[in-house]
Amino acid sequence: MQVPESWTERFPFLEALEEDWKPTPKWALAAWLIFYLLFLYQAARGTGFLLLMDGVFVPIHEGGHLLFRFFGEFLNIAGGTFLQLFVPFLLAMYFLFQRHAQGVAFCSFFFFEQFLPIATYMADARAQDLPLLTVGDAEYVIHDWNYLFGKMGLLEHDTQIAGAVRFIGWMGMIGVVVWLVWRALNDVKPA
Repeated sequence: MQVPESWTERFPFLEALEEDWKPTPKWALAAWLIFYLLFLYQAARGTGFLLLMDGVFVPIHEGGHLLFRFFGEFLNIAGGTFLQLFVPFLLAMYFLFQRHAQGVAFCSFFFFEQFLPIATYMADARAQDLPLLTVGDAEYVIHDWNYLFGKMGLLEHDTQIAGAVRFIGWMGMIGVVVWLVWRALNDVKPA
């Protein structure tokens, strides 16, 4: 990736983006492909042991509420989903600057994967059938997306928005896998 010289003068850390990617060994690519394809299969079925990975994001989501609680009710409620997405995004950026394609792919894959449970939560905004978790007072539990969509005047569109978010998640996950394969194949230098 060629970064404009004026940018690297102002932001020297961008020079790292001009370095070559660390190569992905063929055995690692094969292992990652098996993992991602199995994960996608289990996600499509809605069941499987790999989906337990979503449990890692529950405390991150709840931590977002705690982190943003000082910035008003709207940001407090939105902060859960924000942090749920920001953590894997930030980790992907770290690996991008390390030029480590496998790390970028893993973190980006789970960034997009989180769109699936978020979409499920969004689609439940009007029905409010899902069990809710809280780190605060159990008597004062707010359904994030009922509140957020209600404040934005979008509550009646909860399932349509959720469908679009779910589509973005699936396309993003598939795109990340395709990118990793492309990146790994570009590591091969012809003799």
